[in-house]
Amino acid sequence: MNTAPHGQVNKGFLNSSILASLPSHIDVPAYDRSLLKAGIVHIGVGGFHRSHQAAYLNELLKSPGSEHWGICGVGLLECNRDLRDILVKQDYLYSLVVRHPNGKIDNKIIGSMIDFIFAPEDKQKVIDKLAHSDTKIVSLTITEGGYHLDSETGDFDFDNEDVRHDIQHPDDPITAFAYIIAALKKRMTSGMAAFTVQSCDNIQHNGAITRKIITILAKRQDPVLSQWIEDNVSFPNAMVDRITPVTSKTDIDYVENTFQAIDLWPITCESFTQWVIEDDFCSGRPNWDRVGAQFVSDVTPFEKMKIRLLNAGHSVLGLLGSIYGYETIDETVSDACFAQYLRAFMDLEVTPLLDELSGIDLEDYKDTLIERFANPNIKDSLVRICSESSAKLPKFLLSSIFENIEAGRDTSLAILVVAAWCYYSDKGVNQAQMAIEIQDAMETELAAYARKTAVDKLSFLKIRSLFANLIECTEFTEAYTTSIDALYSSPSDIKNVMNSVLASKRKLVAGV
Repeated sequence: MNTAPHGQVNKGFLNSSILASLPSHIDVPAYDRSLLKAGIVHIGVGGFHRSHQAAYLNELLKSPGSEHWGICGVGLLECNRDLRDILVKQDYLYSLVVRHPNGKIDNKIIGSMIDFIFAPEDKQKVIDKLAHSDTKIVSLTITEGGYHLDSETGDFDFDNEDVRHDIQHPDDPITAFAYIIAALKKRMTSGMAAFTVQSCDNIQHNGAITRKIITILAKRQDPVLSQWIEDNVSFPNAMVDRITPVTSKTDIDYVENTFQAIDLWPITCESFTQWVIEDDFCSGRPNWDRVGAQFVSDVTPFEKMKIRLLNAGHSVLGLLGSIYGYETIDETVSDACFAQYLRAFMDLEVTPLLDELSGIDLEDYKDTLIERFANPNIKDSLVRICSESSAKLPKFLLSSIFENIEAGRDTSLAILVVAAWCYYSDKGVNQAQMAIEIQDAMETELAAYARKTAVDKLSFLKIRSLFANLIECTEFTEAYTTSIDALYSSPSDIKNVMNSVLASKRKLVAGV
């Protein structure tokens, strides 16, 4: 009996028992979740995983014959405790709100996750789950910084504190890689087949990099184990794409009002989604291609296109927009000055570096990116976009700078973004002198070098772990110094600085 006041509905917490009573316009799992097996163990259950891989699987589970591909999530960090508690309370169900640019909204309940293990409470349980015969794929979204790569050399950082611990104490793992190695060792000694390790992070050649890290770390323990991994484990490369902002109180309130249920951690995302996967799985895989994923023999050109255009484009808008005082991607790109600058960057400094892609029209792709960024229903914060820039920019932006310099091409549009990163790290305020929230593992080091810019204009570039030998390139330092001078002399006039750089670029391209 409904005892709520007239016209109101008692709203319970989202769980299996209330699915049948949700409003009819909510897309709920119609498949029998009790039949699912955790064929996938996913490490790093963030918003992106829940809007992307788990959502693809949810769609696939609507057709019969895929029941052994449920997901068991794994949280390695103490900060995952709240997520674990929420997912357990909700029977591992969560709501997904898909917002289209035209205002249309798709409301879904995702049921593909069936378990979650919190590593700080039981590390061995994680290892045992990874090593279990049901596990066919171990997937990862641990962010760019979780791979502990030296941006100058591209090599694995053996000096990282957690990595040193894992080498010295392989039975007490901290990093995702150490957990995977421990599980693969258990499989090898038990005579079991290997599982596939599938990176879903925004890193070019993510599978190849993951293979390199795991085999090198395993070799420190046991060369036989390392060789067994090399011979038996698959590490498919993949390109993933779906803009997924951090969950806000507004999202939680929307779900409560629309779903007539309380979800403590819903996910909101854009309608666009893309997943291009190298078809290399040693122990079977879901037929994700039946629900929109694309399996290819070589994902490299797709990775490069996405990282250099979308991810770098986000950083262009994020850093310049933050200095101006904007708060979200959509309001930034809706400003013609920023939209024109971004498009010129994509057209003139990235497109010449890209390979031709079968089935992809680059002009259409760039048009779609601008449309996606401008989606007024996706409030993607610049704080999120700029977070951990020290891990992102070497791969997203600096890689294009290096390639253009090597080819003898001007890269002044990207150079202004690097100068803006210096100003952002130095001042920590926008042009209205309001504080900018900076989230970066290297925040202290970035600020220390940036704050010397007043006496040494190239100080920021001396962080060799980020910029390698760029400081030795005269073409780069001259353009960088010009941008630094413009930003620091006119911090309240960022648009004029952008327009000036863009005008000079267009004259250069036109041969004037």
